[in-house]
Amino acid sequence: MGAGHDHGHAHGAGGTAAAAHRGTLRVALAITLTVMVVEIAGGVLADSLALVADAAHMATDALGLGMALLAIHFANRPPTRNRTFGYARAEILAALANCLLLLGVGGYVLYEAIERFLTPAGTDGGLMIWFGLFGLVANSVSLSLLMRGQKESLNVRGAFLEVASDALGSLAVMISAAVILLTGWQAADPVASLAIALLIVPRTVKLLRETLDVLLEAAPKNVDMAEVRAHILALDGVEDVHDLHAWTITSGLPVLSAHVVVSSEVLSAVGHEKLLHELQGCLGDHFDVEHCTFQLEPGGHAEHEAGLCH
Repeated sequence: MGAGHDHGHAHGAGGTAAAAHRGTLRVALAITLTVMVVEIAGGVLADSLALVADAAHMATDALGLGMALLAIHFANRPPTRNRTFGYARAEILAALANCLLLLGVGGYVLYEAIERFLTPAGTDGGLMIWFGLFGLVANSVSLSLLMRGQKESLNVRGAFLEVASDALGSLAVMISAAVILLTGWQAADPVASLAIALLIVPRTVKLLRETLDVLLEAAPKNVDMAEVRAHILALDGVEDVHDLHAWTITSGLPVLSAHVVVSSEVLSAVGHEKLLHELQGCLGDHFDVEHCTFQLEPGGHAEHEAGLCH
């Protein structure tokens, strides 16, 4: 009996998790650009490295948000003959670029903070505190807009983490300004810059790890492959599972494929369609994987495939 190549698809590849949040990303980008310009002016007027550092971080965030929007545009283009999943992976590439930019900015700010700490400048704490307050309020608005989307998309999560670190950076600016006003300790400004740099790196490393997992086609973090195998093998008539793979195309689009060996008696009695429905129902009920491709095989077919490969 020949192999049965049967495929069950719960949904298409179009429409990424980030696409639903295009509008909030645009608003966040406008807010970020505004804060960046204001903080650059504030850094120059107050001679504050902390404000300049936060503005540089905001510039990187603005670029990241712009790339996120560009990635959404490409990710939602329809599939083609050669790009069967369309441009969905562009979102993950944008997230990777964001990570690399953030790490670069974090290192630069860290270097400049140490330089300013060794040679303190005459920073105007009064101006600093007002510019820092403006940044904190604006970033808080952006955070509220991105809160829901960051749970659904790596790209939006990258934007959320960037804005969150900006908000903490603005808070650090305000604290250092208060210290300068109360004590006259000018080194508080580079100390705040150092804190901003240290806020950037850990979150970025975590996001980078998740992004690389997608690019390396690791199993989705919420899918236990051993449990998936056990659930498939528990179905009546299933004798074995091989070539079992699960990976993520982009945020919100996990996929799975498997060759499922079924006894010839059950395959003849139940039929391909009912078995496919049972397999899809099994994974849909217990795991966050809806886009599945199964090849149903009678016993002994795996050895036939191995012979063809040789």
